[in-house]
Amino acid sequence: MIQSLLYPRVTETRRVISLDGMWKFQFDPASKGVEENWTKGLPDSCSMPVPASFCDIFTDKDSREYTGDFWYETDFFVPGEWKDNEIVIRFGSVTHRARVFVNGTEVGSHVGGFLPFNVCVNDVVKYNQYNKLCVQANNELSETMIPCGATATLSNGKKISQPYFDFYNYAGIQRPVKLLMLPKESITDFTVNHRITGSDAEVDYVVETTGQNNVLVEVYDKKGNKVAEANGKTGTIVVKDVKLWNVHAAYLYKFVVKIVDGDTVIDEYYDTIGIRTFEVKGGHFLLNGKPVYLKGFGKHEDADIRGRGLDMVTVKRDFELMKWIGSNCFRTSHYPYAEEVYYMADEEGFLVIDETPAVGLMESTMNFLAANQGTGKKVTFFEKETTPILLEHHREVLKDMIKRDKNHASVIAWSILNEPETNHESATPYFENLFDYAHELDMQKRPRTFAVIMMSLPHTCKCWQVCDFVSLNRYYGWYVMGGYGMVDAEAAFRKEMDGWGAIRGERPFIFTEYGADTLPSEHKLPSVMWSQEYQKEYLDMNHRVFDSYDWIQGELVWNFADFQTTEGIMRANGNKKGIFTRQRQPKDAAFHFKERWDNLPIDYKGEK
Repeated sequence: MIQSLLYPRVTETRRVISLDGMWKFQFDPASKGVEENWTKGLPDSCSMPVPASFCDIFTDKDSREYTGDFWYETDFFVPGEWKDNEIVIRFGSVTHRARVFVNGTEVGSHVGGFLPFNVCVNDVVKYNQYNKLCVQANNELSETMIPCGATATLSNGKKISQPYFDFYNYAGIQRPVKLLMLPKESITDFTVNHRITGSDAEVDYVVETTGQNNVLVEVYDKKGNKVAEANGKTGTIVVKDVKLWNVHAAYLYKFVVKIVDGDTVIDEYYDTIGIRTFEVKGGHFLLNGKPVYLKGFGKHEDADIRGRGLDMVTVKRDFELMKWIGSNCFRTSHYPYAEEVYYMADEEGFLVIDETPAVGLMESTMNFLAANQGTGKKVTFFEKETTPILLEHHREVLKDMIKRDKNHASVIAWSILNEPETNHESATPYFENLFDYAHELDMQKRPRTFAVIMMSLPHTCKCWQVCDFVSLNRYYGWYVMGGYGMVDAEAAFRKEMDGWGAIRGERPFIFTEYGADTLPSEHKLPSVMWSQEYQKEYLDMNHRVFDSYDWIQGELVWNFADFQTTEGIMRANGNKKGIFTRQRQPKDAAFHFKERWDNLPIDYKGEK
C-alpha cells in the first residue's frame, strides 16, 4: 500500500469515521502481549482516552513514569457498502513505536512518534460487523531514532526513560485515529508551488494516483466560485486577480482534485491552500516579495493532564493569545505538531517554522557517561557506530514531515535539527546530507535552518554554513552571567554577535530561543532571578542587542507557555520560561511583549 499522508477529507468518493474516544489500555512491562495473544483483546485493561498522553492521567508515579510496551484496544464497525474499496486506519501519531493488529492479524507498524501513518485492513476486516483493533506501542528512547535518549533499568527492575532533551517524554496515541474508505483508484499525493505574475498567480502542481485515468484540478474562491482549472497529473494553473495569503490576512482557496473517466468521478480530494511566496533574499525574509520581521515563540504541544494529546480547546486558546500579544510566527519545537495546528495557522495567517524531532543529538553531561561508559574513549555524537542508522531514520522523518506539510501557506521554513553538536568536523556530512535532501523533497524550496546551541560559536561551529538563515538559541543572562552579572552578559552577547556579523555574508539571523525561568508568584525589588522583575530586565537586555543589528530579522522567545519536563534540580515542576503559564494565563512579561510587538511594524528592519 502507498503511504499517503493526505489529511482525511469526506468527499463524493471518500468517507471518514473517527475512532477517537475511550479505548482499553494496559501496560506490558514484560513484553509478553504478543506471545499471550493480547492481539485479540487485552486481559486486564483500564479505560483510556484517545487522543491523549497516558502519563498525567494516572495518580501513581510508576504509571506516570512508565517506560516499555503498552497496549490499546477498541472495536470498530465497517459498513457493508464499503466492500470492494480500500479500508484504511489512519493514526495521527503513536509515540514512539507502534504495531497494529486487526482481528488478531498484524496489519502494519511504524517508528517515529510525531507523524501520521496508515494501515490497510481490506483483507482482515469483517463487513457489517464490529472488528477488533489492538495497538502495541512503545515509548523507549535510543540513539538510533529521534528524539534521542536512552533507556535504563532501576534497581527494582523498572525501566526509566533518560531523554537527551529538556521536555517530558509524553507517550501514547496522542493524535486522532480515523477509519477511511477510499476508492481502489485514488489520489495519494498533491503538491503545489506558487509564482506571482503581476496581479495573477501561476500555481504549478503535481498529482500522484494509483491508476492511469485522467486528473482534473479545480480552484474555488471563498464564495465558492470556480476561478481556475487544469487537466493532467502535472501542469500549471493560472489564478487571475489572485488574493494572496498574508500575515493575519489569510485568504484560502479550495483546490479540488478529481480522477475522472469521462463524466464519471472515480476519486475526489480537496484541500484549502493559501497562495503566497516566501524567500530569503538580501538578508531579509520576503513574503510575497515584501520584508517581514519574525516575532513570536518557540512552543510545545503541552497541557495539563492531556500532556501532548491533541486538544482543540487549547490549540484555539493558544492562537487567540498569540494574536492578542502581537506575534506573527512560531516554531514547532521540537517536533512536527498535529496537522490541525497547521490548518489553523493557515486560517489565522501565522508563519510557521516546521521542525523535525531531531533534538538530543549532542554529547552532554546527561548522556556522555552513559554512551561511553567503560570504553575509555570519547567519541563525538556523529562519530558513533549507530550514526548511519540514526541518519536513515532522520531522513525518513524529514521526508514524511515535508510530504505532510508542504502545501501549507503558513509553513515558511524547515528546521532540521535543534541544538545538535556542531563543533566537530564529523557533524558536517550528516548536516549536508539532510539539508540537500530537504531541498530535493520540497517543490517550493523553502529556506532551511537548524537551531544552534549556545556552545556553537562563530569560530567553532562547523555547520552553520548549510543554513539559508541562521537560528540561534542564546541564554546570556540566564544560564551564564545571570543576576547581577547582567552587564557582563550583554557585553559577551554583543561580542558574539560581532563575530557572526563578520562572517555571515547575506544570511539573516533569528533567535529561536532566549528566555528566563520565571515564577508567576515571585516578585522582588530589586530583582532576583526567577522573579517577574528579573524576567523583564533580561528581556530588555536581549531586545537591546537584537535592535542593534539590522541583520537580526526575528525573535522567537522561549517559551510560549510553561511546560512539563523530566524532574530535576534545575526544574521546578517543569520549565518556567513561559510568557504565559501552563494554564494559558499571562505573566507580567506578556504585557511587555504586547507593547513591543504591537509597535514593531511587519517590515521592521526591512529595506528602506
